[in-house]
Amino acid sequence: MSDEEKSPSTTGGTPAGPRPEEIRFFGTTWVDHSGHYALRRAGLAAGSLAAAVASGFVLRFAYEGLEIADVGGIVNTLVVVMFAVCSAIAFRKTWEGFLRRPADPAREDSLRSLKAIGFIGSLLAYCVRCFVEAPGEKLRRAEYETALTRYERRRGTRTGNPSARKKPKRK
Repeated sequence: MSDEEKSPSTTGGTPAGPRPEEIRFFGTTWVDHSGHYALRRAGLAAGSLAAAVASGFVLRFAYEGLEIADVGGIVNTLVVVMFAVCSAIAFRKTWEGFLRRPADPAREDSLRSLKAIGFIGSLLAYCVRCFVEAPGEKLRRAEYETALTRYERRRGTRTGNPSARKKPKRK
């Protein structure tokens, strides 16, 4: 069998055309909602909510440690405000990441530490998004459908397989 005959579209193995991008915890099951998709979404929503609640308790213990250390009211207030603001920004940036690709990846990298401080906001965004769809599914579905239509348009305009054409003999 020649290399031309082993193309993915003819072997029956891997389908020809674009492949869907995998989503963490879902793989490619988001395409057709198979493989206990709804159960996974519910489990991830509950898990991220539980992690956010547990993280809130950890932050509460840290705040109590500041009170025991008697560092002052202004420091206690600054810590609370810092976590609240960082959590709000992390929620917003995480939510935006589910809807569109970042325009400036360098800026997103610079916000990584801020999102780490506001990790509760990221966990809550993940939880809320799981109630609607797999986080990032809408974005990936739009990209996948665009890639499929481009692929079909390219396949439809061809008049046969170019690799199967006979090559002209050289003189």
